[in-house]
Amino acid sequence: MNKTLPSGLIVSCQSVKGEPFYGLGLMPYFAKAVVEGGAKGIRACYTQDINDIKKAVSVPVIGIIKEIYPDSDVYITPTRKELDALLDQTQCEVIAIDATMRNRPRGETLEKLVEHARNHRRKPALMADVSTYEEAKRADALGFDYIGSTMRGYTSYTKGISIPDIELIEKMVNTLKADIIAEGGIWELSQLDDVLSIGVHAVVIGTAITRPRDITARFAARWNK
Repeated sequence: MNKTLPSGLIVSCQSVKGEPFYGLGLMPYFAKAVVEGGAKGIRACYTQDINDIKKAVSVPVIGIIKEIYPDSDVYITPTRKELDALLDQTQCEVIAIDATMRNRPRGETLEKLVEHARNHRRKPALMADVSTYEEAKRADALGFDYIGSTMRGYTSYTKGISIPDIELIEKMVNTLKADIIAEGGIWELSQLDDVLSIGVHAVVIGTAITRPRDITARFAARWNK
């Protein structure tokens, strides 16, 4: 088991295509700000942002690449192409991969991606982004170092489920070998307290910290209620 990530708060510093900060080179500044605030790690998207963040901060980085393919709903490090970019063009300590049961683009499989990453000279730690316990159990059997509840509520078969799903995360903590990371839907300190109380290794918070558009929309919605 690769113990790369310290226990604590991980902040997702991402701006993807279609968002206001995309392509402006601002993510390293977001990363510096959250590390100064106490973040123990960063989750980042795209090789350029990952590399810039690695130069700006010394905490571990979870790297992903989001890419849309017409033949699949999987978009977080979906194929070997994105995995190879993270392996060969970055020094991120952890690579996160969608580990849901959904079919991957080009007929690729999660098992082959894991095998490929494990055989690479860098041998980074691997994080599985899952949406159900069955997916988490499979990821654990495949030897993922970290399993996150990232996709809970974001697959067609979990849509509408309230997140963070404390019951699911607690079951993962109590039954799986991998370190469990709570991710998704954490907006309030009370929600953070809930996931910390069940013994998760780390917590990823993104939108509630680093997406001003979504934070503003949340307050504006209350104003217009």
